[in-house]
Amino acid sequence: MAKIKVIVFDSNETLLDLAALDPEFKRIFGRAEARKQWFKQLLELFLTATIVDEYRSFERLADSALEMVAEWSGVELGKDDKARVHASMLELPAHSDVAGALARLKGAGLRLAVLTNSTKKSVKAQMKHAHLEKYFDEIFSADDVKRYKPAPEAYEHAARKLDVKVGEIRLVAAHAWDISGALAVGCKAAFVQRAEKALDSAGPQPDVRGATLGEVAEAIIGEDR
Repeated sequence: MAKIKVIVFDSNETLLDLAALDPEFKRIFGRAEARKQWFKQLLELFLTATIVDEYRSFERLADSALEMVAEWSGVELGKDDKARVHASMLELPAHSDVAGALARLKGAGLRLAVLTNSTKKSVKAQMKHAHLEKYFDEIFSADDVKRYKPAPEAYEHAARKLDVKVGEIRLVAAHAWDISGALAVGCKAAFVQRAEKALDSAGPQPDVRGATLGEVAEAIIGEDR
């Protein structure tokens, strides 16, 4: 069995708290719950883009998702609404358990990186704003290969740039689709159960899971240090 050499993290929802966008969505739609509908629509769009092999940037898909939610909500978007959502995305705070967990993993001598479906420029700004950039050796984006996770090319790209085999990566995520993608390509995985998240019980299961990133970090140290 390959020894894990790098712990690779998803960003949005896994590390960063999208609930911080709720005030923007309440302003636009009159209800904060529209943020969850928008992000679900965004996930649907990039999964579709991957399946049909018709790549568009994360930002363009985010705009399309906002337009779609506005259309079926009967809301007319203001001229600055898209820009304000983008700006708010760059200023997302980390979940409260993130900094401590990353410091624990880093202190245990593990190498850490990010693999995101957002653009590299965006996630670098996010990590800087959330004061997390110091924990990561590398930041990778699916935009580099124009194939969104859970497509194998995204995980293979991270492995190639890290100069490791895919089986030497452990992917940490709060999304069942990301866990499934990582396991399918040969990575190990760890699931952090954020609010309203669950694994597919019928699919392959990660050997590490926890209710908080702190729990996941301790389990990873036990398995991979």
